Amino acid sequence: MTTKTSRTGLISQLSRLGLQPLFGSVNTTTMTKSNRTELSLDPDLLLISNALVVISGKWRLYIILVLGEQTLRYGQLSDRLPGVSEKVLASELKALVALGVIKREAYAEIPPRVEYTLTERGRLALPILRQVQQIGQIFN
Repeated sequence: MTTKTSRTGLISQLSRLGLQPLFGSVNTTTMTKSNRTELSLDPDLLLISNALVVISGKWRLYIILVLGEQTLRYGQLSDRLPGVSEKVLASELKALVALGVIKREAYAEIPPRVEYTLTERGRLALPILRQVQQIGQIFN
């Protein structure tokens, strides 16, 4: 499944996540309520911006890498990421679900059970994201 993100769609995603665009120039003369900014982005830079939206949170890359090819419950994720607060973990999981990186499956059981797993798109990105660890080794 291929999705095309328009510049204004990307700007909307960035602003909802509290982020500013990294590249491009802001055109303030055409500002309207529905379209606050317009960017003139090189297509390659737009792709980089799209990728950064996915991994921009402090814990997002860790969450994606910890999930890997497995399905984990919230408590298991929390145990494997001891430095993250409950509030931040819940927020980052919600953002990753909204971005289509992970899937949240809630079961109608007592006690409630919620499981997280990478979507197909998330699994496709996993080998590339694992290479970020190699960057850490280079600069270690």
